[in-house]
Amino acid sequence: MENLTYRVVGVMSGTSLDGIDLALIDFVKSKEGWGFNIILAETLAYSKEWKDRLAQASRLSKEEITHLDVAYTDELAAVISSFLSRHSIFVSSLEAVCSHGHTVLHQPEAGITIQIGNLPVLAQKIGMRVVCDFRVEDVALGGQGAPLVPIGDQMLFTEFDYCLNLGGFANISLEENGSRLAYDICAVNTVLNVLSQKMGVDYDEDGRIAASGEIDQDLLRKLNELSFYQKSPPKSLGVEWVVKDIMPLLEETHIPAPHKIATFTYHVAQQIANNLAKDSSKKVLVTGGGAYNKTLIEFLKSMSVVEVIIPSKEIVEFKEALIFGFLGVLKLEKEVNVLKSVTGASKNHSSGKVFLP
Repeated sequence: MENLTYRVVGVMSGTSLDGIDLALIDFVKSKEGWGFNIILAETLAYSKEWKDRLAQASRLSKEEITHLDVAYTDELAAVISSFLSRHSIFVSSLEAVCSHGHTVLHQPEAGITIQIGNLPVLAQKIGMRVVCDFRVEDVALGGQGAPLVPIGDQMLFTEFDYCLNLGGFANISLEENGSRLAYDICAVNTVLNVLSQKMGVDYDEDGRIAASGEIDQDLLRKLNELSFYQKSPPKSLGVEWVVKDIMPLLEETHIPAPHKIATFTYHVAQQIANNLAKDSSKKVLVTGGGAYNKTLIEFLKSMSVVEVIIPSKEIVEFKEALIFGFLGVLKLEKEVNVLKSVTGASKNHSSGKVFLP
């Protein structure tokens, strides 16, 4: 079998609003399976204006979201074009740009998931084939539309028993009874960043604020009693759940901000540990911005016997951009890129839209 090679740019914007992740990646398919090489990657931080606009997006009307979608698509096109230009990446050298867009509304139980930045004009503006809008089809098939990364975990990171991503939310994927299982566990940076910003910093760097605070047992109990944690997978979370269920608990609890951050960080570690086996031979790969939160990782290690592995910086920070690039490649190959065992959809499918310039 002759090796099949794809060079793509993977693009991801997460709910933690850190910025837009872009990665230039080579994917190679051989008789052993798929492999990858991240050639270069970077994150372009959002301006304060865009961070504020995206943070408020879940509260917008349908018409307002439509206007935001147009503006965000223009912004995304400018960011991608700048990335290509600055790194002398010629469009002719690429198979596609594979972009997630940015989630502004996720209510799969109502059959709704909206990612802005996935308009056909994106392909025209960057002059390149685009593969995007990966979640909508899954929701239409009765799935949660999330998480979508596990197909990449299964095919690209086979040596790990668990793949845990700590971004805006914590999500995990694993093999169980011969099939892939994956789901959201809890909120992470969607909450910790808001609490940190109330203290005048963008985020809790290295978990230092959490390390300085005390665990409030009453708040911890209320957080752990939230009904979402009793649900069985498949299950997924959106920012609106944080606004409705998490923030009121934090706002009604009158303790110093460092104590809230410490308590929520501890809560996150508890919820993750609850989803790991009590088996010291197991390995968990930890990626996403939360992998740098030393206090969170220390809490997790103290609560679980599973070996916690934090990989290279480029995998920690760009694994989602990498895998959305991979989802795009699988779409172009007409291969399955979303698993019903993960999302709860009625069937496995090859999701996403392909736009030509």
